[in-house]
Amino acid sequence: MYSVILVDDEVFTRKGLMKLIDWEACGFQVVDEADNGEDALELIRRLRPDLVITDIRMPVLDGMELIRRIVEENEASPVFIIISGYDDFKYAQQAVRYGVHDFIVKPIDEHEFSDALRKLNDRLGRLREERVRHDRLLSGAMIESLILGEADDSFIAEWEQRLMLGKADRLYYLFAELNDNHIWKPPGEQLSSARFKELVQQALQDMTAGDQPLYLHEHRNRIGILLPDHVLVPFKGDIRQFAVRFRQTMSVEAGGRVFLYAGAPVDRLANIRQSYITAKEAMLHKYIHDDSRIVIYAQVQSEPLNYIGMDPAELGRFIEQIEEQQSEKVKLAVDALFQDFRVKRYAPEAVKMTIHQCVLGITKAIRSMEGDERSLASMAPIVGWHDLSLSLGELKGLFAGFVEESKDYIAELRKVQVKGGIQKVRSYIEANYAGNISLKSIAAHFFINPVYLGQLFKKTYGVYFNDFLLQIRVNEAKKLLRQSPDIRIYEVAEKVGFSSADYFVNQFEKIEHMKPSEYRNKLL
Repeated sequence: MYSVILVDDEVFTRKGLMKLIDWEACGFQVVDEADNGEDALELIRRLRPDLVITDIRMPVLDGMELIRRIVEENEASPVFIIISGYDDFKYAQQAVRYGVHDFIVKPIDEHEFSDALRKLNDRLGRLREERVRHDRLLSGAMIESLILGEADDSFIAEWEQRLMLGKADRLYYLFAELNDNHIWKPPGEQLSSARFKELVQQALQDMTAGDQPLYLHEHRNRIGILLPDHVLVPFKGDIRQFAVRFRQTMSVEAGGRVFLYAGAPVDRLANIRQSYITAKEAMLHKYIHDDSRIVIYAQVQSEPLNYIGMDPAELGRFIEQIEEQQSEKVKLAVDALFQDFRVKRYAPEAVKMTIHQCVLGITKAIRSMEGDERSLASMAPIVGWHDLSLSLGELKGLFAGFVEESKDYIAELRKVQVKGGIQKVRSYIEANYAGNISLKSIAAHFFINPVYLGQLFKKTYGVYFNDFLLQIRVNEAKKLLRQSPDIRIYEVAEKVGFSSADYFVNQFEKIEHMKPSEYRNKLL
């Protein structure tokens, strides 16, 4: 609701206006009234209303003089609507000079007046949006110039006044970072940058009751906040207590996903760059404090960080467990890895490097089995998260999903390879059946254990190797007998791989229940 002050020396006019108009329906609320221009002047200075509706002819200070004084003082900037029983063009001319919004002649028409208020409501809404956009651009430019060290003394003094900073006040630079807001989330769980900024602003306003101007600056998926330490008074001056309440105040839309990083306090706005730099250094401790999601530079500055990735031998064992389908050991290894990130104080870059090492090792294993890692649904998230802000739990979920899918894919690739390998064995038998081949010689040729090969052959084709080889040789013998009527039986035996004609005849009869000669005579 926009605030309104009514100014008229006739009490019946004021009360009549209050009852005649549905102010709330038009977007306004009458906050006070005055019966002369001088009292109205004090009210305007104190209440700073959005709209002043005033008569022209009043004692002490008339309406036009009231408007002139307010416009020239330039402290408050309400919109003015003049009402008067004098339909005098000269007043309208003066009103235009002072930027008066409307000039309404008594007696007031309810519908005409309400229509004028609704139009004004729309106009004020547009002006407010433009002002908010302008302030955001202005504050963003201010913070950026301070961070870059490009602000001059007069500029700094102006913004210290805007921030209502006292000489004893210190300043913090605070980052509010939205995590787990990636494209692989369901659409309803994603937040736009604009919405996140709104939520941050709302939480800060709720905590300060709107009494403190707070300036924000967008840093990709983070919001930078200039925080004077007098805001911390209700929290005993403790920045951590403030941060805890800030996270609690955040809307459920984002609250659980917000990380806060506070830089070192500085004594002047001109030095805010130092607080900004230390707030960025606080981010390096992000995964160590994943449980509280609050990092205060002063509390972590002496804590060491680990920038070394995973031990190669440990990585090798991990890849081996995945290839061997040791599901329980793989799960325990993932749990241990993410526990190490916190306990061994991994910096974010070391976490990224370790995840990259694991992904690269798994990818190599997949390619060595002639697989294509791009077919994995979990591949895009696990290689695309580096430029995103993720909590440790969210990252673990993405990584564990990738590992599990990769393990299953490797198992499928092994089945395909085995099937392809046994097919190669079969093709080799079909091409070399006439030679002196055996299960042992074929196993040696393909570097496979002969017992395993025999079992695999039986499982794949439903017959033992020797029976399969015999069937091929008999089938080829039958073909020779059909196509070459004059061929001798011993010649057939030699051509299909039998060293003895008698043994060939016995095996042929075993399969076909007749001798080779009987088979040929039957055809003739």
